[in-house]
Amino acid sequence: MLQVLNPATEELVATVPAATPADVDAAVAQAAAAQRGWAAAAPADRARLLRRFAAVVDGHIEELARLEVTEAGHTIGNARWEAGNVRDLLDFAAGGVERLNGRQIPVAGGLDITILEPLGVVGVIAPWNFPMPIAAWATAPALAAGNAVLLKPAETTPLTALRLAELALEAGLPEGLFQVLPGTGPVAGNALVEHPGVAKIVFTGSTRVGKSIMAKCADQVKRVTLELGGKSPNIVFADADLEAAAAATPMSFLDNSGQDCCARTRVLVQRSAYDRFLELLTPAIEEIVVGDPADERTQMGPLISRAQLDRVRSYVTDDLAGIRGKAPEGPGFWFPPTVLTDVPEDAPCAVEEIFGPVAVVLPFEDEADAIRLANATEYGLSGSIWTRDVGRALRASRAVRAGNLSVNSHSSVRYWTPFGGYRQSGLGRELGPDALNAFTETKNVFISTEA
Repeated sequence: MLQVLNPATEELVATVPAATPADVDAAVAQAAAAQRGWAAAAPADRARLLRRFAAVVDGHIEELARLEVTEAGHTIGNARWEAGNVRDLLDFAAGGVERLNGRQIPVAGGLDITILEPLGVVGVIAPWNFPMPIAAWATAPALAAGNAVLLKPAETTPLTALRLAELALEAGLPEGLFQVLPGTGPVAGNALVEHPGVAKIVFTGSTRVGKSIMAKCADQVKRVTLELGGKSPNIVFADADLEAAAAATPMSFLDNSGQDCCARTRVLVQRSAYDRFLELLTPAIEEIVVGDPADERTQMGPLISRAQLDRVRSYVTDDLAGIRGKAPEGPGFWFPPTVLTDVPEDAPCAVEEIFGPVAVVLPFEDEADAIRLANATEYGLSGSIWTRDVGRALRASRAVRAGNLSVNSHSSVRYWTPFGGYRQSGLGRELGPDALNAFTETKNVFISTEA
């Protein structure tokens, strides 16, 4: 059995049966049968059912949000947005069902066309940091493209996924088409990855586990999309609006208590603006409200687990200088907002993904030095660039090796634009106008017109 704890109180809120390899095998068989009928349905009918699914989710936004608060410790405002994002992803994907077009390619002696066909059964392994939206990133376009989906949520956060599966049936999706398999990674996750009846794996999580999944998929030449770690830069040039940059910096790495692979945890500030930036940043960090995630006023909640809290603590020793906010005492996995200064650029806290509410501030000399520092990591997921110089913004955007960049903002993810990383931050792209294509095979058909 899986035990689900409330990370704000450490109370046990639910126990959930853990799937076995036999459960996975049965689910794959059921999904394959459901997928054949789903793929054969008229595109308009599939789109209509997905829109109905979105409407049912919309009617349960508050319920889903409260579940997310309870199992993941997300603030209620964030949790409502995440439930709404699931709804929006389903609506967006439904709009692509009838636009999943092939091509006609000019050839001599006949007609050549391409057809986009569904893969079959898709396995989705979702993380605990954003249980609802990241699960929907893959599930919505995979279903829209005509596939069945088996979703394995993280061990600590299965409740919203299980409820979404119930809502899918309520909306009228065929039984077996979208199933949730709670369980551990080594058992249920591994069985899903290695099952020959699963055509593709979509995994979001650590780079270490992603590499292992990729290796196992290679044995079957199984398709894989990986969204992995990050250590993203927030580059602040001296000509930037320093007040705006400093005001935006806290939530660029404190959102979801820093448990975000896009978190801008390396704040790179031009040396001539360094002292002034820290003067502006200090009160912004100290004023962050950390507390009960169900309270509308809370800006940051707890970490997900005791293990994650211990990990974050291991990076922040008493001898390190910096800015520290406040966090509750007592039960719960609490850690204060923390900004470390005067650390070497190659210190573990400056180069390794901490996955908590901790950032480092590093000075740079000029544009070339900023780019060098920004790229001095094995990751390449996201980042921000603050400057009033349009030319510099464009040059830096080209030079930073990351898949998702923002200029004078910290936005990273929109469901209508592509998302994914460079280097060890992942493989492939999710979301955006081409999301459905990632769950299809391209078949080429030549028809001779010669008598």
